[in-house]
Amino acid sequence: MNRCKKIKKYIFVGIISTLISSPFTIYADSGWTYQQQLDSLNNQTYSYAQSPLPKPGLYDNIMLSLICKDHQLQSVIETDELIASQGSRFSIEYQVDKQTPITLTLKTFPDSKRKGYTETDAKHMAETLLSGQAVFIKVNTMIRTVLSSSISLDNASTPIKKVLADCTDLSPTQQTSAPDNYSFKDFENDFKQLPPNQQQKLLTELKQLISKAH
Repeated sequence: MNRCKKIKKYIFVGIISTLISSPFTIYADSGWTYQQQLDSLNNQTYSYAQSPLPKPGLYDNIMLSLICKDHQLQSVIETDELIASQGSRFSIEYQVDKQTPITLTLKTFPDSKRKGYTETDAKHMAETLLSGQAVFIKVNTMIRTVLSSSISLDNASTPIKKVLADCTDLSPTQQTSAPDNYSFKDFENDFKQLPPNQQQKLLTELKQLISKAH
């Protein structure tokens, strides 16, 4: 009788252990999240919006994050597989719903072969994600394999918008005037819109400035 009770006990414990370790419990309540954390290296707070993992067995494990750190927006891809050596460039392709696929070049972090980022295209990617229901991502790895995943964008709007707000809401000490990148092409376009008499006057003033510069 005691032996029978022990067997039942072992079976019960085994079932509970299986349920606890089951991947289903990991994905059941998954969704886009927004979090703030403290970077202990520079004692600064950064925020990020992070995607849920795909359901097991359907796709590769690819996680997408939008991070605001030092008031710089980053788009970060992280996988369970090797992407490229540290500090190396690689390409991804993402497609929101049935929109035109977009190809980007990312760079792995100096300390990771499975995690890469882009700052140049991060804002455009964030805005594109806000316009759809799901995003399909393909990552081209250094061994010429392709990792792919479909990520739901349900409830992604609020976390993403919070991160974008964090990167635009600069404190007064950080609100510095951006340099005026007025190009020669800009000058040509503006010059053509002036009436002839103002064009001549401007040319005369420019000639005087150039003469003084010599």
